[in-house]
Amino acid sequence: MNFGSKILKYREDIIKDMAKLVAIPSVRGEASEGMPFGKECADALKLALNMANNMGFATKNVDGYAGHAEYGEGDEVAAVVAHVDVVPAGEGWDTDPFTVVQKGNLYFGRGTADDKGAAVVALYCLKALKDENVKAKRRMRVIFGAGEETGSNDLEMYLKSEEMPVMAFTPDSEYGICNREKGILRLTVTDKKNDSEVIKEFVSGTVVNAVPSKAVALITCSEEEFTKLQKTAQESKGEFRFEKTDTGIRITSIGTASHAMQPQEGFNAATHLVALLSQVFSYDRLGGFVRFLNERIGTELDGASLGICQSDKESGPLTLNVGLLNIGEDYASAGIDIRYPVLSNGDKIFSKISEYADQYGLDATVLGHTKPLYLPENSAFISLLKDSYAEVTGQQTNVYSTGGGTYARAFEGRAVAFGPFFPDEPDRRLHNTNESIDIDRFLLHAQICLEAMYRMITE
Repeated sequence: MNFGSKILKYREDIIKDMAKLVAIPSVRGEASEGMPFGKECADALKLALNMANNMGFATKNVDGYAGHAEYGEGDEVAAVVAHVDVVPAGEGWDTDPFTVVQKGNLYFGRGTADDKGAAVVALYCLKALKDENVKAKRRMRVIFGAGEETGSNDLEMYLKSEEMPVMAFTPDSEYGICNREKGILRLTVTDKKNDSEVIKEFVSGTVVNAVPSKAVALITCSEEEFTKLQKTAQESKGEFRFEKTDTGIRITSIGTASHAMQPQEGFNAATHLVALLSQVFSYDRLGGFVRFLNERIGTELDGASLGICQSDKESGPLTLNVGLLNIGEDYASAGIDIRYPVLSNGDKIFSKISEYADQYGLDATVLGHTKPLYLPENSAFISLLKDSYAEVTGQQTNVYSTGGGTYARAFEGRAVAFGPFFPDEPDRRLHNTNESIDIDRFLLHAQICLEAMYRMITE
């Protein structure tokens, strides 16, 4: 019998404590002393640590940013890292999002899948190690973050005072083993004026890391130009709607939203509207900002016209998404999200973009830069996780890369994303309405998690 199977006796306790944690609507709120992400996130962190205290573990709350429960002895620390905050519930639920409701094998509730269920499982795996009196070569921590969903500095603040684990995984993705996470570069290109004779207003996007599904532009033009615009729209990719107003023409571009890590899955309403306008009006009339957008980005998703198109075999190609585009009376700005290959250099990529922006009289500014994660497949820790998976499932697992980001990035090449979901499961998790877990599959994850934790402190 594999050691991981020992978690199964805690099934009902796991479900009960998951329900308690889900009942706290831990969406980020207003910060206050000791509560950097608001009261609800602080309450969720306190509850998780109280659960650990009741199990007899030493715990620590690091100023409300994150905390941990610890088992074992030794000079080194290994860790499992989960988060207790959630995204807003949103509309359209069939049940109360903050009450765990069972329907057959499925347990519904915001956080069941992302990531409160996995957090509780990791804590009970720690309890199983303690209850079995496992002799440890190093300490094992379950670390609970309180600000993951808003891309916060929760782990950064935690690691300022706490030691860096020698190995760690976060159960906040899917199996196999995500050992490569692309670099994430977010920037703005801005103009302190609007020198367009045509565009009076342009609004598109809500967040930089999503493909905008709608763009609206207010323009002034002649009747002849309006006719040409409508005809060109019919021959162009995209869906465009036109409405005459007292001051000109309102154009609405309809696209398809998707995550910035896979912009090819969406259709960018903003860049296709810029492309349409650029076919009808000269750059002298559209202005330098629009000229930069169309000449140096266009509707490309790979940064080719910016000279940053690249790829590596480890993680695939660079992707580029114009997520925000706003033009007003005296300003113009574009928010850009770039996911670049793990062996590349984000600083050089930004430098290239900045050079081009400068040529058009524009300013480029970094909003955020998260370096890539890359843990080679032949590392001892990857082998340990592969062996743990095989021991429980009887099957081999693979490594994979992602353009997304997880807690693993915080651990300086010592961590990966590992579970809790299996690739063949339906997409009913993460940020969706009616978020849920399949309890049988989730308990299979629990066994893999415990098997890995056991090996992390004994091998």
